[in-house]
Amino acid sequence: MTEGAAGGRRNQEPPVEEAVRAGSSAGEKRRADFVELFFDLVLVFALSVVVSRVVPDLTSDMFTRRWAGLLYGLVLVLPILWLWTTTSHITSRFDARRRPVQAMVLLTAFGVVFMASSLPYAFRERGWAYAVPYVVLQVGRPLVVIRLRRDPALRALYLRSAIWFGVSAVPWLGGALVEDAARVGLWSLAITIDLVSARFSWPVPGMSRELDDAWDPSNTHHLADRYEQLLLIALGESVLALGFTYTDTPLSLATTLALVIGFATSVVLWRIYYYRAGQVLPEAIEAAGDRVREGRIAGRAHMIMVLGIVLVAIGYEIAVTRPVDHVRPAWLAPILGGPMVYVVGRISLERVVFNRLSRRRLIGIAALAAAALPLAFTTPLIAASGALAVLLGMALADARHARGRQPEPPSPPHGRTGSDPAQAQ
Repeated sequence: MTEGAAGGRRNQEPPVEEAVRAGSSAGEKRRADFVELFFDLVLVFALSVVVSRVVPDLTSDMFTRRWAGLLYGLVLVLPILWLWTTTSHITSRFDARRRPVQAMVLLTAFGVVFMASSLPYAFRERGWAYAVPYVVLQVGRPLVVIRLRRDPALRALYLRSAIWFGVSAVPWLGGALVEDAARVGLWSLAITIDLVSARFSWPVPGMSRELDDAWDPSNTHHLADRYEQLLLIALGESVLALGFTYTDTPLSLATTLALVIGFATSVVLWRIYYYRAGQVLPEAIEAAGDRVREGRIAGRAHMIMVLGIVLVAIGYEIAVTRPVDHVRPAWLAPILGGPMVYVVGRISLERVVFNRLSRRRLIGIAALAAAALPLAFTTPLIAASGALAVLLGMALADARHARGRQPEPPSPPHGRTGSDPAQAQ
């Protein structure tokens, strides 16, 4: 409802059903609300704590702890990212300017703060502080959302999701009762149930599946914008982690070079994303022949890229704190593997926006993999420099390809626009 339409009811809260319709009708062009941006700040804190949680494991003298740290980080970061994703799906359908939705987003933000605060001890004495807020939010929010709208298809969608989150609650809460490897195993099972059931739109026998996904034509633009903002959040967190680590590290030429390399890597990752698929993602989703399918792929691509950025941030910390130590194989996983994971996600995004396989990105992944063996005999600073060199080569190849050409329009699968196959990146 606009201010003009509100008239004399300017100071009154409109009925929930009317508020939902207002949010849905404007959903295609509606930008993120301030409460959503506030939630994004909370995510920055959570991602920074994940990075801080993993680095001590990777720099341990114990071989098993180093590799286990990477698994721990994955198990801890995926639920937080999934909370962000499910929250964005809710705000894409329900106007975040209205009080019930704002309260839900703020409670979710508080839950994420509570979860993130427990991360350093999540696999020991404070597992309940991580699992319980997650379960309460994921089971409770769909049940609240059901009361906000009478649409049978939408109610069935959220009821199905609540049922599946109830199923995964068993290993989530069961994991809080045990410790160490048993907890990791149960929580790995729980987040796998959450992600796989969502991939198939939470199927429940006998329940309507008329509406199977949050990516429907009424909210594509909002969700595309939110995923772009998620990537910027992750890049911002990586710079934040880099700056804090450098501040707490004794000053030397090597640590300063690691700071420069880390910051330059973030800039290049930003450049690779926004040329050009990230720049025109909302338009590509709107023009896609199957918005639900392409939107789902775009969401998955962003999750993969964010995981890559988190790994890159972990590599930054190792390069700054141990710049001239002999590099260990577990350190190469974030230093080289982070950029590789990021580029894999970027390839998926290009498939959505331009309906093609990016050859330059594939060459970049191959170069990073080939560099692993020689870089294994160097230092973290040199390894980070090698990763930056490959990414910089990718960005320069993009710039050279674009020189003298008109900006390429999106051409999603079965969309309404087309592109020249000769422009394939």
